[in-house]
Amino acid sequence: MKLLLPLLLLLATLQPAVAQLLQAQPEAFTRADSLRGGQTPLRTCYDLNYYHLDVQLDPAQRFISGSNLFRFTATRDFTRLQFDLFANLKVEKVLYRGRELPFTREANAVFVTFPQAIAKGSRDEFTVYYSGNPTVAKKAPWDGGMVFAQDAAGRPWIATACQGTGASIWWPTKDQQADEVDSMLISISVPTGLRDVSNGRLRRTTKLKNGYTRFDWAVTNPINNYDVALNVGSFKHFSDVYQGEKGPLTLDYWVLPENLAKAKTQFEANVKPMLKSMEHWFGPYPFYRDGYKLIDAPHLGMEHQSAVAYGNKYQNGYLGKDRSNTGWGLKWDFIIIHESGHEWFGNNITSQDIADMWVHESFTTYSEALFVESQFGKQAGQEYIHGQRRNISNDGPIIGPFGVNKEGSGDMYDKGSMMLNTIRTVLNDDAKWRQLLRGLSATFYHQTVTGQQIIDYFNRESGRDFTKIFDQYLRHRSLPVLEIRFEDGKTLARWVADVDKFDMPVRVCLKGGEYQFITPTTKFAEMKELAGATRETLEVDTFNYYIGVLVE
Repeated sequence: MKLLLPLLLLLATLQPAVAQLLQAQPEAFTRADSLRGGQTPLRTCYDLNYYHLDVQLDPAQRFISGSNLFRFTATRDFTRLQFDLFANLKVEKVLYRGRELPFTREANAVFVTFPQAIAKGSRDEFTVYYSGNPTVAKKAPWDGGMVFAQDAAGRPWIATACQGTGASIWWPTKDQQADEVDSMLISISVPTGLRDVSNGRLRRTTKLKNGYTRFDWAVTNPINNYDVALNVGSFKHFSDVYQGEKGPLTLDYWVLPENLAKAKTQFEANVKPMLKSMEHWFGPYPFYRDGYKLIDAPHLGMEHQSAVAYGNKYQNGYLGKDRSNTGWGLKWDFIIIHESGHEWFGNNITSQDIADMWVHESFTTYSEALFVESQFGKQAGQEYIHGQRRNISNDGPIIGPFGVNKEGSGDMYDKGSMMLNTIRTVLNDDAKWRQLLRGLSATFYHQTVTGQQIIDYFNRESGRDFTKIFDQYLRHRSLPVLEIRFEDGKTLARWVADVDKFDMPVRVCLKGGEYQFITPTTKFAEMKELAGATRETLEVDTFNYYIGVLVE
């Protein structure tokens, strides 16, 4: 399908020069940024094995207190390590083998000194006791903190959302994504009459003598910090089972009483079709042992592992709107499909640094189009993904700066999805494409990765080198532009791109004919496949490719 984009083409040709001007003034980062985002020796010296987070919540005072047990294996000899807790929360003490350890604080980092060296390979543990008023999120889930709200009856309705900002905004942890804890017990105590729903499976409920009830949730799979969730309210529960690729998967739904009827209708219509599509494209749901949950949340939503937060007000689209403006996005609930897609990308496969958050967001945004394809056919999926271009800014690289807890451009969502669809089009083998996507989940099952590992995987398993395509879309703000000239009866073409020797194959045809691939380079060369083409008869596949085209 031919698409004329004159303004886009002009911007695409100007973007490399603009990018150079922007890059002339790099963003300044502080030591606090490095402490938060860096893989320093005081973090890499220990490998997390197990947490026991034990927290009591006072909704009236918006106050939390409790402890977190760190169980770890030493990766080298050390006497000092770093964990993280936001400075507005007080570290009461750090307990090790019955003794309090000395510690110091800098920004949101806490440094603990042990009385003797912890030997490489040894397993050990310490417990952090803390308390305070956690940061209240102003616009969750886009900023981090706790959300304090009320249900229709005026009862407390509380949740956490901390992606990007960091889990240490409400509990002590090694707050970086490279080291996921292997398993975890989450104990949340709330005033009796309320209920907490967290990740994993409920192991026990205990009524305490102080008017509180404790809920113990066991997570038996590796989990990243920002996924750990607290959800408190007067929830009603209903359940179902999905017969998936690995057998029966429990589906548990926790909603406010006033939403029960709407939830039963909306969840039934969306969850099982979503799971069927995701398992088809990406392989088995990664957390069968911990189950799948949807939980009413006082914010839009978040991909908390096995406990997805839902706040889309029981309507299709994205708060009733279609982000693609094609009509396809109004046929399903955006938050259920998108946030659940993160169970595969973000939760199963986690980027080690949020600079590589495209691994989470590009694939998950692309999963929306694949869901549309699974429900309504490939053409519908391609129309949906094409419509998402309206959300792209081309304002900077998708990959962010490493080691400072900084994401790249928000284009990691829609432009990243366009990039994956472009690679699928270049591959030109849908069966192999599905095999590649499913292989990702198997190859990197429950692992933290770098973006480069994902790129290397596609190159290795496809038998083709997609490095230049990944680099152009991930590391540069501008689109590749296909420039075409007609000279002396010949059709000449080249790529204008930031990546040296860019040579992506692209589909072209003469009007009314079938598409065929040509492979221009960054130097003009005759495209004999287009002999006899004219400005009026030449068509470039700008429907499936996210590129600029300049015809002279």
